[in-house]
Amino acid sequence: MENKLIQIIEAALLSASRPISIEEIQRLFPTDQIPPKEDIKETLNKIEDLCAKRGVELKRVSSGYRMQVKQSLSAYIAKLWEEKPQRYSKATLETLALIAYRQPITRGEIEQIRGVSVGTQLIRGILERGWIKIVGQRDVPGRPSLYATTKEFLDYFGLQHLRELPGLPDLPDVHSLDMELPLEEEQKEVESQSDLQAPH
Repeated sequence: MENKLIQIIEAALLSASRPISIEEIQRLFPTDQIPPKEDIKETLNKIEDLCAKRGVELKRVSSGYRMQVKQSLSAYIAKLWEEKPQRYSKATLETLALIAYRQPITRGEIEQIRGVSVGTQLIRGILERGWIKIVGQRDVPGRPSLYATTKEFLDYFGLQHLRELPGLPDLPDVHSLDMELPLEEEQKEVESQSDLQAPH
């Protein structure tokens, strides 16, 4: 049964178009054959070990687990796609970084830190990507919306928790907050295109 469990979980990881949780893995089985969470965790560890000498790796992110091409191989795999990875403007990445580090934060507070206005289209674009969400309103005149990052943001940048973000003391000033994210952006864009998945 051990090998069968490895095969089922590995097949599910390869077929999924997004990270899958342990609970979702349990739902793959008939009600009278659901493996305990500890067995699934142990199997995931075995799959991770099996990937050590392969071109793919098991990655744990905020929403669960996913199989992806190893980052060290992404430059090779990127040649399979004719289109270049999407690049984001400095303003977008700077705004996203401020939300990530200072959340919850209002658009006005972002503008105050950046020293320039933040366009509605820019915020809408990040919202549509699912990387940020409105989590409330600041209790001041006008009640501006408060923005915070989402699980999708963590998943895209390969993080489990916000505490895995680079430490602010390592960055020279607030205008350099975006310097870590563009590098991740380029790498993860290739990874997201390179994730192994079966046809649906």
